[in-house]
Amino acid sequence: MRASLIQIGVDEGESVDSRRRRAASLVREQSGADLVVLPELWTTGAFAYEEFATEAEPLQGLTYEVMAEAARDAGVWLHAGSIPEKTASDSGSAAGAGPHGSLYNTSLIFSPSGELAAAYRKIHRFGFDKGEAVLMGAGAELVTVRLPGPATTPGLATTLGLATCYDLRFPELFRGLVDAGAEILVIPAGWPERRRSHWTLLAQARAVENQAYVLACGTAGSHAGVPQAGHSIVVDPWGEVLGEAGSGEEVLTVEFDPGKVAATREQFPALKDRMLGLRPPAR
Repeated sequence: MRASLIQIGVDEGESVDSRRRRAASLVREQSGADLVVLPELWTTGAFAYEEFATEAEPLQGLTYEVMAEAARDAGVWLHAGSIPEKTASDSGSAAGAGPHGSLYNTSLIFSPSGELAAAYRKIHRFGFDKGEAVLMGAGAELVTVRLPGPATTPGLATTLGLATCYDLRFPELFRGLVDAGAEILVIPAGWPERRRSHWTLLAQARAVENQAYVLACGTAGSHAGVPQAGHSIVVDPWGEVLGEAGSGEEVLTVEFDPGKVAATREQFPALKDRMLGLRPPAR
């Protein structure tokens, strides 16, 4: 399987429309890949909080249309990163999200025919008592996507488990994805440079503990003055780094064998020893 992670730069001097066209062009250049991944909130920047409401769009808005066409032209499965999604309850509102969130940080996944295969609303919102945490609503569903194997080798079918940026810090989410059949964990992000060491450490940890591939795609550049970590990374089920980008704009392409997930889980069946339903001691 060949995966291309597009670590696009978010330049504050570039318009959203220009970056959208440029991202689509980069996707089309990945024809021949099986899976292409874009980062989190690459249209606006993950820290450009004041842009969320003004640049928010319906699920099937302009980014949806442009990315669907790009996936179809390239003939690839496309994780189109995430967008600030505006729900129907927020249409016409200039104030952004209400107290329970009518904006969402939503990822879009397209099939090679350009059809929407899945959408995932980010569950864990970053910011504590500000930023995304108060401007956007929280998703409530785990999402997986089944990728069929090639006609010549149908045994290479695999399942993607979807998460976004801050989700990476919450291992229970990934356990849930594994229980739902995930073998490749795809994590678009707008991760800040000042915590880059956490980015690589957690990506490897999620791969090792879940015996799954991790494809973590970040952004380059700066979001509202916050320098981005870049360093998109692909990790195999043993925690080995198969490829890592630098800090600038780059396309990281890695080839790997999805069958290694089943082989790893059979060779070292740690997941079978999970102790579920543990409770704290009574007080």
